[in-house]
Amino acid sequence: MTAGAVSLGLLGSCLSVAQAAAAPVRGSDTTAVHTTGDAVPLEQDSVLLPENLDESSQALDDELSLPLPEALEGEASEPATPALGEDEPVTEEFSSPDPQTGSAAAQAACRTQLAAAQAADSDSPVACVQWGTSAPAADLRAAVNAWPVPKWCDDHGANGKWYVNRFKACGIFPADLTVTNPRTGAVVGRMHYITRAYAYSARDVKTWAYQVELLEVNSSGVAKGSSAVGSGTCAGKCKVTKSTFPPQAMSKSKEPVGQFFLDTTIKTSPKGQKGDGQATAAWTFTNPAWAGPSTQMKLQTPAVRCDNALPGTSKPGCVMPHIPEMVYAKNGEYPELAKHIAYAQNTKKLPGKHGTKSYLSRLTDKKKIKENRGKACPASLKRPKGKQCDEYPFASTWQGAKTGGGKFSRRMIDGRQNEEGGKALGRFYLYNRIIEKDKFLVWIK
Repeated sequence: MTAGAVSLGLLGSCLSVAQAAAAPVRGSDTTAVHTTGDAVPLEQDSVLLPENLDESSQALDDELSLPLPEALEGEASEPATPALGEDEPVTEEFSSPDPQTGSAAAQAACRTQLAAAQAADSDSPVACVQWGTSAPAADLRAAVNAWPVPKWCDDHGANGKWYVNRFKACGIFPADLTVTNPRTGAVVGRMHYITRAYAYSARDVKTWAYQVELLEVNSSGVAKGSSAVGSGTCAGKCKVTKSTFPPQAMSKSKEPVGQFFLDTTIKTSPKGQKGDGQATAAWTFTNPAWAGPSTQMKLQTPAVRCDNALPGTSKPGCVMPHIPEMVYAKNGEYPELAKHIAYAQNTKKLPGKHGTKSYLSRLTDKKKIKENRGKACPASLKRPKGKQCDEYPFASTWQGAKTGGGKFSRRMIDGRQNEEGGKALGRFYLYNRIIEKDKFLVWIK
């Protein structure tokens, strides 16, 4: 096993979170702000973000490698195919792998195998597998000798869909094994089973992992006593570094497991490299009652993006195709900041609001960030004592005051809240590995 795989295994229980709960952000708008009292012009109202730090910053590298703060550990998952809901964040639209797209090919392979057996005048049963459409959650049960999956993995039952957060992907896929006598065409055995698929990555490791578990629901005839064996491959910017899917007996008490470690193949330099990879697990069934293995089943993960493009650190890492959210509370630690963002989103209709597809996207160019900040909060603007100028959308987004076309909000808020909000924004970018043009939302509670 590679060093990356070891690190990934150790960190696995710490990888979660699609959202930074209670982590403040800073806002903006074109609303004019009139101030009174003692005012002091300030050139800058925010703290350093990761893009302003030395790439070899050991402190940032160390923070990147720490487990997520307790406030960020509440796991949440989103459907890989976005579905709008009142309390459900919208995820980035992407092409989620659907095993049903291969159904026609699987059926054709089965017909070919049956035709060959018939041509040979064989009476040895032919086994074929295909994906089902759904199964009740009651069909699920705890896995044996497998990595533990997130609690939310079973929440949606076996509906054949992937669910993702920033560092984990999981889905439950129903399937069937059918064994047919080629001479008579009679079905002589069936097995209904469920595939629990799980992939996870880390924000500071270039290795990611994929696991499939096969759980028998019921079986009959010559499908009973079957075994499964498989392998793993990876397409795109990745390679398989370890594949474990040996022949394993399958029954209601024995559950075959396949596990794979994948490494990104993006270049280590120059900085700014990124690339997607998708792993595929493939398996067949065998049984002493048949001649030859069944047709092959394949299940592909969502695309996993690995990069060495996170500002402030040279460490590579990998994420799932999920759009994270910062969450702020109006009665939390940064009430003035949260209220400004709520105003900017609701009254000024500025982008980034929870439950919409009007995303913010990260900007890392230092010059452009400075120009955004300068337009929204120029140094000539008077600040009351103890106050700082807060802008929304953030200067570190492409929707900022200048790069976003000029629509923004600004407000004088408590200086400490503004500074701490800037630090929280930096941590949000860091923990969620948000790189140039990555999308995100801001949820005000």
